[in-house]
Amino acid sequence: MALPNIFTKEVSNKVIERTNILTPTTQANWGKMDVSQMLAHLSVMYEMVYEDKHKKPNAFMKFILKSFVKNTVVNEKPYKRNSQTAPAFIIKGERDFEAEKNRLIAYIIKTEELGEAGFDGKESNSFGKLNKTEWNNLFYKHIDHHLTQFGV
Repeated sequence: MALPNIFTKEVSNKVIERTNILTPTTQANWGKMDVSQMLAHLSVMYEMVYEDKHKKPNAFMKFILKSFVKNTVVNEKPYKRNSQTAPAFIIKGERDFEAEKNRLIAYIIKTEELGEAGFDGKESNSFGKLNKTEWNNLFYKHIDHHLTQFGV
């Protein structure tokens, strides 16, 4: 079953609507992050696409990620609760809820505006070139997992 297409206005707007339901006091159904940390956590995947602020894996680590992690990240199967998190995605300390929410929404909009064509064959820092379906699954599955974690 194909995941909803995050590159379409309809799906990205629905994700944004879900995000806008969150409040600074929304509680998680599982996990250790608070809602502001979760929003910052979701922005990391976009930072890896749009900003040069995260260290890229060396050739050996990229081989390991492509061989053993990539399929889990880009397939259509939902993530399990309390799955292991890569170090770059671990968010500690307090975060500004509104700033993190607005930053995530801006990334979602930018990605939708670039569309499938902007991502088909685009290089991922960790997994090499991904096709548009793999990028969609990477983005949508991760966001959906954490919005569900917080009950929206």
